[in-house]
Amino acid sequence: MLVSLSRSYAARAGAPVIAEVDPAIFTHRYFAACLACGFCRDACCSHGVDVDAPTASRILAEREALVAFGVPEVEWFGPKQDDDDMPGAASTRTRVLDGACVFHNPRGRGCLLHAYAVAVGRDYHELKPVVSALFPITFGDGVLWLSDELEDGALVCGGRGPTAYEGVRDELAWYFGDDLVAELDMLARRTNRTPDA
Repeated sequence: MLVSLSRSYAARAGAPVIAEVDPAIFTHRYFAACLACGFCRDACCSHGVDVDAPTASRILAEREALVAFGVPEVEWFGPKQDDDDMPGAASTRTRVLDGACVFHNPRGRGCLLHAYAVAVGRDYHELKPVVSALFPITFGDGVLWLSDELEDGALVCGGRGPTAYEGVRDELAWYFGDDLVAELDMLARRTNRTPDA
């Protein structure tokens, strides 16, 4: 059952806007130390990811440098679609190449967009899609909820570690601000409170 927040919280880019939360984000657990994982082979990167239109434009503006960094020189995105839940009210999806997102590091681990931003001293939020940064939490229609993969047990790293909320708490603060996180902290405590014996 969804929980209504005390108010709506807009992300720093104006979208998404969150007004409700699925309390499952406070109970489902996963191995959050992604690059320390030795068992998943970046399985979560095998489907590509939704990218808001402004982020896609910033990525395309870095095309030459990203190709030099190791991103394949192919078409990176599918068709653009209207999407009110995303900044710019539009999104696209990264293409899948050889079984992984076109931005996955084929010679190592993780996301080349993130690695490139760190290598050149930029904030990775400028280039990394919000959907990737918040995974395994996602959003839509004003709701913050679990990604399907963690909810249905398909996420290979699901089950042990911090809760989905704990794993992306800092990312939620970056995108939505400290007020949302303070309210979510309160809901997390309430959800995980053990009844008095």
